[in-house]
Amino acid sequence: MRRALALLCVILCACVAALFARANAADAIAERAHQLHFSSIVLDTHDDTTQRFFSKDFSLGKHNPDGHVDIPRMREGGMNAIFFSIWIDGRILGPPAVQKALDQIDAVHENVRRFSSDLTFARTAEEVRRAHARGKIAALIGVEGGHMIGNDIRIVRVFADLGVRYMTLSHFYNDEWADSSTDKPAHNGLTDFGKDIVREMNRQGIMVDISHVSDKTFYDALEVSKAPLIASHSSCRAVCNHARNMSDQMIKDLAAKGGVIQINYEKSFIDQTYKDAYDKETGGVVQHLSELTKKCNNDEACISREMTSLQRKLTAEGKLPRVSWEKIIEHIDHAVKLAGPDHVGLGSDFDGADMPEGLEDCSKLPQITEALLRKGYSDDDVRKILGGNTLRVMEQTESVSRELQAQP
Repeated sequence: MRRALALLCVILCACVAALFARANAADAIAERAHQLHFSSIVLDTHDDTTQRFFSKDFSLGKHNPDGHVDIPRMREGGMNAIFFSIWIDGRILGPPAVQKALDQIDAVHENVRRFSSDLTFARTAEEVRRAHARGKIAALIGVEGGHMIGNDIRIVRVFADLGVRYMTLSHFYNDEWADSSTDKPAHNGLTDFGKDIVREMNRQGIMVDISHVSDKTFYDALEVSKAPLIASHSSCRAVCNHARNMSDQMIKDLAAKGGVIQINYEKSFIDQTYKDAYDKETGGVVQHLSELTKKCNNDEACISREMTSLQRKLTAEGKLPRVSWEKIIEHIDHAVKLAGPDHVGLGSDFDGADMPEGLEDCSKLPQITEALLRKGYSDDDVRKILGGNTLRVMEQTESVSRELQAQP
């Protein structure tokens, strides 16, 4: 009996010791993740916060009760580099589109000036790194839709001079020279003029962004561009079959030429069950967004609010399933398995989409780093995904630009 009790005591002690060891290991990963995240460049390639600059109720410098991005929450979440997206409705064309884009670009510059104690404008990868070394948040600009050049190639040069560092070739609708993934094909991909636009973007050092474009437009751009492409806010079609996401083959082909897919966090882009239920309730993203655009008179902030309000209502009624932030990790992991850790990044779509539970705003970003470490990712690979891969594409785009501009 005594021997049995003694043996039981030994077993219990071993179990307790194992539990403590596991707890200590978990604590060690959490601490390692914290140090890694807050020492890294955490670069988000797509944030629609620009639209909020025109609201009297919003200030980038304070913690706002709604939305996803502001300076206090960026500091809390370790986001220290951000592409502010320039967006207008894709049905606005010509000079009015150019003017509206310029208004938003100016608003970004003015907010950087206003909050210069925290923000600094960056045009190059090296300037992003210098900002990080100084403890500043690097602010960059991406134009979300080629319709904003007003069908005038000279505007590409104007945008470059103003600091634009990527342009999405199309948005929700086809523009005059590129087909969108959410519109009926009109150009069979890129027109000849569209290919000239890609070449001019290469020359000006503007990254070519293929989020939103049709599959044919993607492959046309991939063939024409001398610099790697980015998908600034797209996810994986194999995990969630959405037109805005990339197929496995597209991700592989993007990576083969040095490009990066930056994973989008929008619920309907990352969870198939949610997308199916959402489409059933709204008639699909094309119909729903068209209705909201008309209702909101092309106001992106209004569209986002209306969409979020409806999604919350439908979720509360049990008509939409809940989506965990861990689906983001599933997409990151899927893309890494396809293309390797050098070709995946982060493109949240903050302030322009509905976020999954647990990653309601940019203050929650450290969870991504910890989750990747727990899956066995190395520190170096996590740093690449957090921002290093995007900086590498920026550098390659800058190098191509210098080579092209040196030609007679």
